[in-house]
Amino acid sequence: MAQKVLAGTPGATQSTTQKVISRVSYAFGAFGNDMFYGALSTYFIMFVTTHLFNGGNQAHNNRMILYITTIIAVLRVVELIIDPFIGNWIDRTKTRFGQFKPWVVVGGTVTSIALLLLFTDLGGINRTHPALYLVVFAILYITMDIFYSFKDVAFWSMIPALSFSSAERERTASSARVGSTLGGGLVGVIVMPLVLFFSLNKAGGTGDERGWFAFGLMVAIVGIVTAIIVGLGTHEVQSDLRKNKENTVGFKKIFKTLAQNDQLMWIALTYGIYAIGINILNSLVLYYFTFILGKSTLFSVFQTVNIIISLVSVSIFPKLVDKFNRKRVFASCIAIMLAGIALFAVAGKNFWLVLTAAEMFQVPQAVVFLVVLMIITDSVEYGQWKLGHRDESLTLSIRPLLDKLGGAISNGVVGQVAVIAGMTSGATAASITAAGQAKFKVMMFAVPAVLLIIAMFIFWKKSTLTEAKHAEIVESLEKTWGKTLTPEEAVATDTTVAVSSPINGTVVDLASVSDATFASGQVGQGFAIKPTDGKVLAPFDAQISRVFETRHAIGMVTADGVALLIHVGFDTVSMNGTGFVSYVTEGQAVKQGTELIEFWDPAIQKAGLDDTVAVVVTNSAKFKDFKLNVRPGETVTANDVTIATLTK
Repeated sequence: MAQKVLAGTPGATQSTTQKVISRVSYAFGAFGNDMFYGALSTYFIMFVTTHLFNGGNQAHNNRMILYITTIIAVLRVVELIIDPFIGNWIDRTKTRFGQFKPWVVVGGTVTSIALLLLFTDLGGINRTHPALYLVVFAILYITMDIFYSFKDVAFWSMIPALSFSSAERERTASSARVGSTLGGGLVGVIVMPLVLFFSLNKAGGTGDERGWFAFGLMVAIVGIVTAIIVGLGTHEVQSDLRKNKENTVGFKKIFKTLAQNDQLMWIALTYGIYAIGINILNSLVLYYFTFILGKSTLFSVFQTVNIIISLVSVSIFPKLVDKFNRKRVFASCIAIMLAGIALFAVAGKNFWLVLTAAEMFQVPQAVVFLVVLMIITDSVEYGQWKLGHRDESLTLSIRPLLDKLGGAISNGVVGQVAVIAGMTSGATAASITAAGQAKFKVMMFAVPAVLLIIAMFIFWKKSTLTEAKHAEIVESLEKTWGKTLTPEEAVATDTTVAVSSPINGTVVDLASVSDATFASGQVGQGFAIKPTDGKVLAPFDAQISRVFETRHAIGMVTADGVALLIHVGFDTVSMNGTGFVSYVTEGQAVKQGTELIEFWDPAIQKAGLDDTVAVVVTNSAKFKDFKLNVRPGETVTANDVTIATLTK
């Protein structure tokens, strides 16, 4: 009988080459994403406060700056309410190009063009028709922000879609963070040299409109190109676990779904407070170099050093969390950042002290981002386990939402601080008064420090979704595989399906195994084998429906609708694939006796885990009869003994 794909589709298991291409493409996307975000959240406000309004009436200029920064803050806060709906919309997207990639490409293109227009005076109407300019600015900005949300939510939502393995997710996220570090850092390196190079008037180190337009054009080109690279190079995994979704629509239902995921909410509160603090300080660093040190070009030196050190910190992230765990890494990073703020506050005009302090504050941010991203990503499975449905984009929309909240508040604060401290059009380091410097430093140092301390307290007390807890949740979800499959109607009701032994060893009563879920029959009826070697063979002709990323388990379905789960060892998901090799891919048709998995038994024993192989018909309740043909304690040979039969 012809084999059919009853669940899953090809591609849930990728080759090494596919994974590398996907990681590199994703890193390019992160590069463009963070370059755009840096230009928008940090450097665009510098353009607004120093060049967008530079007429002779300083009072009018300051008033327009306050209007613009208020519009930015209000629009971004209002748009935050839209973000969960955007995440929910993306969750329901189904196209032949994938679920997320179309939004990355379209969103990246639209936002880049809109940002480029915002780096202009829109044909001079900012001076001739200021009220009209404010209206057009608001329309352009909200359009850009909405499409940026589509792109950003879709982009970061791809991580759980690219792999179910925490280890692979951390590798992908680390690659992305390398791209983010380069993009977010490089934009700071080039901003002032590029602006000043294309400016006819250097304006005391702040450049002119031509220079800022050239900067905006460069950011727009990078944004479009890198979005296309993501669309062409990444591969979204299709699997049964990702199909376990509920149609979460409606304002009340969306926020109820988010609120019920308590671990998501605690990490969201932590990151929200943290994001406000770091965005305020980050946005004011360029002002510090320009108006306190009086040397805006030295900002490029700081950003160059920042890139190098941050790349090192990102590259060792997996080793850091393996050795110290995420919670301790997060706490250590916050402590270093607070020490950096303290040093920065007393550094004055000493460039080397300023550089050291700024690096102490900046470098840990890449690691904190990865810790938070991993916890939010893992909360996708936590929510699925707790609530019974999976919401990838809705969950992942929280992180960019919080980044935008931090950016919105910091933009509003920075605009006000620039006006209060006198750091607007025509200002230089020599024109800033002592009182202006004092007000500036309070907002730059004291406020962020308090916010970081509050964030650390909440995280330490309330975040409990550890790496070990996530592994337990994933294993629990794996045991639900195949229960919704329905036997085909086309086969005669008296059909009998024989299940041979998939491995050499001794038969064990399933009810006596060490895993309570398997032993209780919750996964389904079946048997277990204490293995004498590490080769797992197909017990019948079937279609491979699920190959788990950690390679310790495999799901297969016959043409008669029998869903069989072969699970090597108990708690072996925690080994993250070490000692396991998979020889098949999802969607592949296999014959009885085909080798499926090979594992090294000493690795399981070294980890202190039970190596018993469980063989379970997960949808056994759909069949009339399940019969075990051998007794516990008997020795069996792979592919030679029919251990069980099912009657339909």
